[in-house]
Amino acid sequence: MNDLYLIYKNMTRKPLRLFLTCFAIFIAFLIFGAVTSLKSALNSGVELSADNRLVVFNRINFTKSLPIAYYQKVAAVTGVKDVTHLNWFGGYYQEPAKQIVSMAVEPESYLRVYGEVIIPETQKQAWFNNRQGALVGEKLAEMYGWKIGDRIPVSSNIFTHKDGGYTWEFIVSGIFKGNTEQYDTRHMLFHYQYFMETQTFGGDWIGWMALTTDDPSLNEKVAKVIDDTFANSQNETDTSTEEAFNKAFIEQIGNIGLIIFSVVFTAFFTILVVVGNTMALSIRERTGEIAVLKTLGFSSTRIFRMVLSESMLIALIGGLSGLAAAWFLVEVGKTFLAQFLPSLILDGNVALQALVFMLLLGLVTGLLPAFNALRVNIATAFNRQ
Repeated sequence: MNDLYLIYKNMTRKPLRLFLTCFAIFIAFLIFGAVTSLKSALNSGVELSADNRLVVFNRINFTKSLPIAYYQKVAAVTGVKDVTHLNWFGGYYQEPAKQIVSMAVEPESYLRVYGEVIIPETQKQAWFNNRQGALVGEKLAEMYGWKIGDRIPVSSNIFTHKDGGYTWEFIVSGIFKGNTEQYDTRHMLFHYQYFMETQTFGGDWIGWMALTTDDPSLNEKVAKVIDDTFANSQNETDTSTEEAFNKAFIEQIGNIGLIIFSVVFTAFFTILVVVGNTMALSIRERTGEIAVLKTLGFSSTRIFRMVLSESMLIALIGGLSGLAAAWFLVEVGKTFLAQFLPSLILDGNVALQALVFMLLLGLVTGLLPAFNALRVNIATAFNRQ
């Protein structure tokens, strides 16, 4: 007799129980897929951080500026490979609700420090040679239908233009991509010099600096030298790795890792108890049938394998359907959350983790019932009947 047929018949003997068990697993993996994808999107800046990249900002507050003279001093520190500086613009397009992540940068050094920005050489040179030019991320360009050569008005909710308004006109010189799917391309970059010449605050200042070191092992030493250089000055600095900086920024809205772990652990523990109890009950109900199978010549090992396979199959049916629903939910969510979570995707890593958990779930919930079936004594089982 075919083992798969017996497994199928045992699974479907009580359709309602099978449905409820699979539905419970479905919910667990729907939660796992959606919430883990959300965590990955929130932490994408952390995960994509370069090992040898540091961020230097004002010790008082991230929003407080630094003198531009610091730029050359940092560049001269032993172990620093490249350094660039950035200014937050606080931009929006057409109306304040349409916020745009926009920064004034020094073009050439920025592209050296942020090597993950991919742009054709012709567009790169066009941006370098046009002080009014802007480099626009691919997803941002798609959102507003911008093309190379377009003149786009971008307003600031922080700065005032010298002409008395709040709007700057930029020319799209290039459209860049990221080196990975998760890299956020919903932002724009423009020339620092053009920004300083046209805004009213005056003075040579920068928002913060980003730098790369010759080797990640030098990070701590370089950071200490930089902070010691500006210690006891009017603008002391705080230097940290980009990963630590991004992680601290994310954790301002709470410990995401703890929240994710709590939600997933609670769901999985509940499902483990439910499925394990269901499988144990199912085997107890089949004690007599297992005794008959052994009488007919089925080995204990074969029966053990059939019971464990049944548990694994149930876990995979519920888990894969839940993961598929999570993928659909994430794809729909991308449309509505694109501005806030541009890196929201259910990628292969999440799917692989989910598959491993499905197999573990099936294994853990099926082992005890399978061992019970393995130990069934024929005479004792018939006497119970």
